Amino acid sequence: MADRRRTRGVWRTVAAGLCLLLVPPLSGCGGRSAADSARAQVQRVLDTRSAALLGHDETAYGATGIRTEYARLRALPLASWTYRVTGLHGGGPGATADAELRYRIAGYDRAPVSVRRTLSLGRTADGRWYVTADRPARKAGQQLWDQGPVTAVKGAHSLVLGSGESTGGLRLYARLADRAVPAVSRAWGTDWTRRVVVLVPRTLQGMAGLLASPAANYRGIAAVTTGEAGGSGTAPADRVVVNPEAYAVLGAVGKQVVLTHETTHVATRAHTTTATPLWLSEGYADWIGYLGTGRTPSEVAPELARAVQDGRVPSALPADGDFRFDSDPARLAQAYEGGWLACRMIADHWGTARLGAFYRAVGDHAKRAGAVEEAMTKVLGTTPTAFTARWREYVRAQLR
Repeated sequence: MADRRRTRGVWRTVAAGLCLLLVPPLSGCGGRSAADSARAQVQRVLDTRSAALLGHDETAYGATGIRTEYARLRALPLASWTYRVTGLHGGGPGATADAELRYRIAGYDRAPVSVRRTLSLGRTADGRWYVTADRPARKAGQQLWDQGPVTAVKGAHSLVLGSGESTGGLRLYARLADRAVPAVSRAWGTDWTRRVVVLVPRTLQGMAGLLASPAANYRGIAAVTTGEAGGSGTAPADRVVVNPEAYAVLGAVGKQVVLTHETTHVATRAHTTTATPLWLSEGYADWIGYLGTGRTPSEVAPELARAVQDGRVPSALPADGDFRFDSDPARLAQAYEGGWLACRMIADHWGTARLGAFYRAVGDHAKRAGAVEEAMTKVLGTTPTAFTARWREYVRAQLR
């Protein structure tokens, strides 16, 4: 989830000790009282604006400035919405404010999502501030409403938010997400919110905008899960972000697998840390995603199957770097497939309960170094060397 470049007004002292006020009225020759006063005035305007949005008072909202966001946010079930002004730049008839926006979706977010915003401000002849634009800060991701009016569809276990997608289309996502949540709970357990928020932008470019990354990074990627779409990545508010272009070409089973995979990431978030290697987090999500689909190992892992049949059995478990979205597609596919087979092997040999315990033990380790080794010893009673050798033989046997 850097500030926009600005020219800041300054005081310059001349020989006579006079000062030039370059940017009135945000500074004062005798101190910062004028600047502090202006910032406090802007904060009050934003407080009024937030209260009007939460109270569904369009007239009061319009009195604080542009109404675009009100219309776009009308369908979003908000539990909270607040701005905190962190900087004010410019003066005279206009200014720019840096602000932290914190909002929470009712019934889904355990804590507010925090995102950085830049607000353009105007000023009336009698000195009252009003908002003329509200946009993502530089290098911050977009929010869905930045891309157009938000449509919301609520399922039994899901909330699907779309921009540019029909209500009927969003209901299809909600049905798949509603199947995913109980499927994940059966395998992982119920120690999570058991609810999922799915964001469906209009295009791949829209997905990239939400993630503040180049679209090329996600071409062919059907969906990703992020702790905060466009946010700081620290608050416990997961979003499944769909690439509608890649998702549309999947079959019925593939669409379900993708949403179940991403829902697994939501469920396991509290136990997925910097200590968790990607082969485990992605492999486990795929393992749950493919449960009950009836797909054979060669159908789930076609790239790795081709490599094995060519005599190229991987020598080691996939490294984190193998999971880069901008890497070679075959290499990326083999990384996911190798992680899936590792988790499948644990479930086959040690049992599904041990697989879940192993996942938790790795993620709960204080640091990356030693996390896998310690969990393998304590939970699986093996070593990384022995595990890798068993995995290589399992891959060969399943895919030959």
